Amino acid sequence: MNKIPPVLPRLLLPRLFTQIFTQSFLVFAAWVGSGGGLTTAAQETPLLHPLFSDHLVLQRGEEIPVWGWGVPGQQVLVTLQDKTAEATVEKNGRWQTKLPAFTAGGPFELTAKVKGGDQQGVQTIQDVLIGDVWICSGQSNMERPLSAAKNSDAEISAANYPNIRLFTVPRQISEVPVDSLEGRWEVCTSQFAKSFSAVGYFFGRDLHRELNVPIGLIDASWGGTVAEAWTSAEALESLEDFRPKLNALKRLRESRSENPLDQRTAMARWWRENDLGTREKWQRRVLTPSVEDPWKSIDLPKRWDQHDLAGFDGVVWFRKEFELPNASDSIQAELRLGPIDDRETTWINGKKIGQTDRFNIDRQYSIKPGVLRAGKNVIAIRVLDTGGAGGFFGQPNQMQIKFDDATSLPLKGSWSYKISVPLSKMSLRPDPPVENPNRVTVLYNGMIAPLEPYAIKGAIWYQGESNAGRAMQYRELLPTMIKDWRDRFGVGDFPFLIVQLANYMAPQQQPVEPGWAELREAQSMTAAKDERTGLAVAIDIGDANDIHPRNKQEVGRRLMLSALKIAYGRDVVASGPKFESVEYKSEKAIIKFSSIGSGLKAKEGKLKGFAIAGSDKTFVWADAVIDGDQVIVSSPAVSAPVAVRYGWANNPIATLVNEEGLPAIPFRSDVD
Repeated sequence: MNKIPPVLPRLLLPRLFTQIFTQSFLVFAAWVGSGGGLTTAAQETPLLHPLFSDHLVLQRGEEIPVWGWGVPGQQVLVTLQDKTAEATVEKNGRWQTKLPAFTAGGPFELTAKVKGGDQQGVQTIQDVLIGDVWICSGQSNMERPLSAAKNSDAEISAANYPNIRLFTVPRQISEVPVDSLEGRWEVCTSQFAKSFSAVGYFFGRDLHRELNVPIGLIDASWGGTVAEAWTSAEALESLEDFRPKLNALKRLRESRSENPLDQRTAMARWWRENDLGTREKWQRRVLTPSVEDPWKSIDLPKRWDQHDLAGFDGVVWFRKEFELPNASDSIQAELRLGPIDDRETTWINGKKIGQTDRFNIDRQYSIKPGVLRAGKNVIAIRVLDTGGAGGFFGQPNQMQIKFDDATSLPLKGSWSYKISVPLSKMSLRPDPPVENPNRVTVLYNGMIAPLEPYAIKGAIWYQGESNAGRAMQYRELLPTMIKDWRDRFGVGDFPFLIVQLANYMAPQQQPVEPGWAELREAQSMTAAKDERTGLAVAIDIGDANDIHPRNKQEVGRRLMLSALKIAYGRDVVASGPKFESVEYKSEKAIIKFSSIGSGLKAKEGKLKGFAIAGSDKTFVWADAVIDGDQVIVSSPAVSAPVAVRYGWANNPIATLVNEEGLPAIPFRSDVD
């Protein structure tokens, strides 16, 4: 699928006008609109892609693609140090060339000019470094900023590294691959690092300390998103599960208005015409009480089939008041509601802060400064259920407001609710604009495609929470996405480093079949089958009460260790113990491990986290002792074990590590 040249589509122009190359772009856009008539000066100013801005980092040791736009037929010269490359602008206005490989160093200048033009037409990019470039992608645990990490004040104060550069890809959804984006490179200072990905920052910082070369970090992440949204349509076509969704997206694109503003207007009109609460603005901070039709009370989170709402399909509104005695206008936070079925829109104090048009997705919305206020505040949630059991499906601790200082306000418990309209009385809902970041391929199109074919060293990936209910599917999806990215960036099988899901939720008292354990297994399978893919295990640094654990320092360090081994060929211990095999002798299971480093040990005294089962496949917790590179597991309740598991829970108590302190990878011998 061809990418959209950014000079052509009407909807991309307003965004691009704000970029650092505004003047050149306006001139070029004028050329498009006028049929090609430009002044000589305008013809002599080519436009570089926004990735090529002051303070950028270019990849060392690889040919460097450089591209942009200009007048068709122009010859463009690109120069870095004493090397010059040439390109011809194609009919679609795009040009691309390659500079030769360079060693690490800088700062330098990168220039682009029209061949034969004068010096006024030269575009100069300053403070260019050559080093290693890493993409940092995934969902909220990659997106969480340094300001939300452990010891954030001290970390932010120390985050001044002139040779680390940061680029944040803005959130952008698209049905088709686009070729440009907003944004610019920034030098890593406290000012810019505090809002950058904490995992990305700590990874880059530790890598920079080890390698002493410039590091460029590109953060392309979006909280609450699924992996299929980050994968191209062509790659997803190879997976049968996603073909119906791809076809649905294609039909939607072909059938509706081309103007998203028209779609939003139609959707707003539909809500006004069909929903009493929307017409009467039940999201307002202050409502006039109704004696005839009062609001009722409900404890949340709760599914509707566990309440008087059982069997109801349609729209129900929920409201909750809460006090913030000392809030200021500058306070910002994140609202977390857990998964909701089906569609929901949320307001605070009458201001819309988010909506999700998909069921069973964790709702996580940023609360911008000025929304919260001192004194009384009101959350209003409009929920539309179109079938089955609607409502709030999460755990009580998932409903909270999380503030930047790591404090939180619980939202579980008593809420008010009111039925607005049954589904049977609502007209057919119009197709929504593509504002849902969890549609197939839309984040690849909007946030990854614009980066191609920028030369990179590798990628780090922290995602999976939103795919946790579909672990078997993830076994195919994740490696498909990795191959897709590698094929498209054109730098070979670049290192792809995965953060395995951290421990989360209340520890289970008995062995169970948890969704997060199965998702972790899919992640470890992906890494085990690909020597250029690494796994940073986080099973011991999570938080039972917070899906966003604050210890991002250790996550970054473990990713760095994986990078040193896979990307740089260092002889380092980069992983904790890995399951190799199991042998059953009478009542014992003898498990052999690799990647034991300097030896196996229990992190906190007694070895915990193992379970075994006999032929009935009923698992029980087991005793475990270390014997060299083996662990011997047994239980009085199982006389003839046939299967063994370790760390097999959403939040396991798992204490096996190597002497280097890296945790063993959770596993099960009875893998499907």
